[in-house]
Amino acid sequence: QVQLVESGGGLVQPGGSLRLSCAASGFTSEDYAIAWFRLAPGKEREGVSCIRNSDTSTTYADSVKGRFTISRDNAKNTVYLQMNSLKPEDTAIYYCAKGSIYGCYADRIRVHEYGYWGQGTQVTVSS
Repeated sequence: QVQLVESGGGLVQPGGSLRLSCAASGFTSEDYAIAWFRLAPGKEREGVSCIRNSDTSTTYADSVKGRFTISRDNAKNTVYLQMNSLKPEDTAIYYCAKGSIYGCYADRIRVHEYGYWGQGTQVTVSS
């Protein structure tokens, strides 16, 4: 079955960096998208970034543009989220999810297109 395992979270000071990893397994499709979502206390779930496997196109939320970079390593079946210039408001549990290519399309991250989710990794930005 599809499995998504996140890692790389932790505590970092404002202005610092972290790299999250999402190791994916259990599927053979070549047309899919992987996205990162985050959930902070008292806030709605937010789509942070996504990448399509077929053409490597990417999308970012306005709140992270210019600071976060999503990438993938097909040999390792892993998607990364490099997070730089972190702010306290980036504090959240970060989840990776797998879905159809329409979940990462026309500069939008469509949460309802994602049917497989990882367990999440905590990111805390604090001095």
